[in-house]
Amino acid sequence: MAAKIGDHAVVLGGSIGGLLAARVLSDAYDRVTVIDRDDLTGAGADVRRSVSWAVHIHALLERGRQIIEELFPGFVDDMLALDVPVGDYGTTCHYYFNGRMLAETETGMACVAANRPVLEHFLRTRIAALPGVVLREGTDITGLRASAGNGRITGVTVRPHGDAAGAAETLEADLVVDATGRASRTPRWLEELGYAPPPEEKVHMDLTYTTMDFVGPLPDDPLGEDIALVPTATPAFPRGAIFARLADRYALTLTGINGDRAPTDREGFLAYARTLPIPQVHAAVRDAEQRAPAGSFRFPASVRRRYERLRRFPAGYLVIGDAACVFNPVYAQGMTVAALGATVLARHLQTPGGPRADAYFRDLARVTDAPWSMSAAADLGYPQVRGRRTVATRMANVFMPRVQAAAANDPVVARKFIRTISLIDPPQGLMKPSVIGRVLFGPGARSRSGVPANTPAAFR
Repeated sequence: MAAKIGDHAVVLGGSIGGLLAARVLSDAYDRVTVIDRDDLTGAGADVRRSVSWAVHIHALLERGRQIIEELFPGFVDDMLALDVPVGDYGTTCHYYFNGRMLAETETGMACVAANRPVLEHFLRTRIAALPGVVLREGTDITGLRASAGNGRITGVTVRPHGDAAGAAETLEADLVVDATGRASRTPRWLEELGYAPPPEEKVHMDLTYTTMDFVGPLPDDPLGEDIALVPTATPAFPRGAIFARLADRYALTLTGINGDRAPTDREGFLAYARTLPIPQVHAAVRDAEQRAPAGSFRFPASVRRRYERLRRFPAGYLVIGDAACVFNPVYAQGMTVAALGATVLARHLQTPGGPRADAYFRDLARVTDAPWSMSAAADLGYPQVRGRRTVATRMANVFMPRVQAAAANDPVVARKFIRTISLIDPPQGLMKPSVIGRVLFGPGARSRSGVPANTPAAFR
């Protein structure tokens, strides 16, 4: 973008979404300030205090990787320099549904096995080097500043983190972007300013995920040079896992829904892993050296805030990332949808006079629709999960298990499926006649009914 459209933009939150927003804002504003209560510059690649769930395995989908590479050229090369494993999604990441592994297939899509702290550190380092960008760390955001009549947000008020009696400071801004994540206070702030809060959609799955790290090399290593085994939870096998090779260790995340929770003690953790529908995961860690205490996190519900449905919204203010939509983390959509939001923001920064909230939120909703519908439908396939079940949801819960079963023997279907869950192709692509024909009558169709028993012979 050749000409700047304003003097100062403020980003609330140094999250993945906030850092990507700061990158595109730096093209449009002379100054960009990212505000966060944590120590950002000194955090390095450690887990930030306010993002405790960062200890768990995070995955960057291919569409997110493409966007980050566009915004920060050399991203994959930098990850490789840090010894982060990188491989093809279809040949080094092995997905299992009901105990059956998807057929191996070259996809041309790069799986970058960087844990979240490593990724955040990369983004912070690159952001901090941009002219005019400042990371304002150790700072609490106390509220918004608005014009007379509250028609426009003109800045934010802040104070030193943890100092409730400290003097408040006002930061004036042409544009404020909320990237504070799932704890966003925007709905409350809107009400305080006389606006309606956004309507919400929720899917209550009561997920827990528990992660234990292990020191390599492993006594029984099923990965070799590959990156991950992912036995995905299904209604038939509601316990799932991600077992991954990272830059400096191996990690196993165990998931459960509807209150089912893997214990954090080693014996209980291993017993839970033994119940997975593939035995390779338990065998890999059974005798491995534990690297650190296990961590557990509870995720009660996915929440989508429908800002595009509001009739009124103050100018000079936008919302991005988890502050707009929080996804069930097992589908690894959060970071990639935040990246998609950054592309929407970049496009609207080209609007004469600056971005308009109504148009921005409509476009944000469009890029959120597909990942939300996929994750919500998958969760609503469990009878105990609470949420709105539409006709489309019920149809997906009939068809998708057939796609997954067919993909176990048909590399063409497997590739289509992986491209869809990686947010490269829209879900409608799986409904093309050529794909439906392979699902119903192709080489993988014979395995579409029945679920294998939880015995080693079932996985040969």
